[in-house]
Amino acid sequence: MKFVVDAQLPIRLESWMISKGFDVVHAIDLPNKEFSTDREISSFADAEQRIVITKDSDFYKSHIIKQEPKRLFFITTGNINNNQLIALLELNMEVVSQRFLEGKIVVELNNESVIVHQ
Repeated sequence: MKFVVDAQLPIRLESWMISKGFDVVHAIDLPNKEFSTDREISSFADAEQRIVITKDSDFYKSHIIKQEPKRLFFITTGNINNNQLIALLELNMEVVSQRFLEGKIVVELNNESVIVHQ
């Protein structure tokens, strides 16, 4: 499973996901680094068949309106620290991965559950 992590999420997330066996690129690895636009991130993700991981609702809106990006992992936890984010992913990444493997397009993770959007 391949992902691209949006710029506002920590680089540590990329490292953690790689350690779990995922193919992950952080926006900072793209040509425009942390200045990559949402459109550039979406285009890269779609071209590489990656799932965008973001907390930015603009990606969700773009997906609803234009189907860009094609697949989205939307984190809606509010403000939590990096350790809390990694702990939450540790608890839920198996379910999130399974939903994407089932062909789900948008998967949301909040503080309490994993939600599939159609």
